[in-house]
Amino acid sequence: MQQYLNTLFVTLEGAWLRKQGEAVEVRVEGDTRLRVPLHNLDGIVCLGWDIGASAQLMAACAEGGITLSFCTPHGHFLAAATGFAQGNVLLRREQYRRADREAASLAIAGNCVAAKIANARTSLQRARRDRPEAAGDAPLADAVEQLGNALRGVTRARDADTLRGEEGNAAHQYFSVFNHLLSGGDPEITFSGRNRRPPLDPVNALLSFLYALLGHDCRSALEAAGLDAAVGFFHRDRPGRPSLALDLMEEFRPVLADRLALSLINRKQVTSADFEKRENGAVLLREESRKKILVAWQERKKEELTHPFLGEKMTYGLLPHIQARLLARHLRGDLDAYPAFLWR
Repeated sequence: MQQYLNTLFVTLEGAWLRKQGEAVEVRVEGDTRLRVPLHNLDGIVCLGWDIGASAQLMAACAEGGITLSFCTPHGHFLAAATGFAQGNVLLRREQYRRADREAASLAIAGNCVAAKIANARTSLQRARRDRPEAAGDAPLADAVEQLGNALRGVTRARDADTLRGEEGNAAHQYFSVFNHLLSGGDPEITFSGRNRRPPLDPVNALLSFLYALLGHDCRSALEAAGLDAAVGFFHRDRPGRPSLALDLMEEFRPVLADRLALSLINRKQVTSADFEKRENGAVLLREESRKKILVAWQERKKEELTHPFLGEKMTYGLLPHIQARLLARHLRGDLDAYPAFLWR
């Protein structure tokens, strides 16, 4: 399954992608800049306003199960090229039936949200363990306790609105102490709360970009498992929204995106010089900085861990694929419950 690690990111404005033999060729003003065999790729992400692709390449990607996504330069999803729905129609029918039944939907959504909160709590506990004498330990300890209360609230939730309330409160608690996790020493890298569209500070800009990459990987994993990425259990249906991909990425946000953002800032691999501020107050990553983040993202996905449910060693990049298949097994009736990923 190693091939699932490979995603081709195209950031060059004016690039044109086409199928050349059994490879994707990236051309700019008639010159070939890159050629990658399609069988080595799991996804292609175009990050730019002026990047196009030939119909022949789109067809090859759809046939080969390669997700071809078009995003803004800063990662906001715009569109994807897909073919006819693949996978097991019986699996998709069961997914739709569960999504329409409140109790069944709540059971899956509850596990996703519980895992997100538990993983966020683990992240804060690790920070306290690694820096026991650092300022801000008391707020971190309080947030850990509050997240524990939120976890108990999730297990007691009897409807979707209550679950969303618990998730919202937990997210507020988590991000209220996120600034205490920053130790890079850059006075311009601060965090006062989660904001987006547009992000108003460097930390939010970095988090939004990493969440966009994570969302692409989760969507690819779900579609590869034969599931409909648009029909979720926690995030409800909305035209154009990959609700199930948003569900799946909840459990990975603290593990993959947040930890990488903190590592890049605290190791001073990302500084305030990597961002630019626009007249409307938006703070965005510079083009060269985005390339640096993409490399770090791919490297993060190569790191290994032991999966807590399967007990097998694997890379972080495979986690969305493994969890998508575990969700499919639950929907088929092979597992009594969906075992969301718990970070240990």
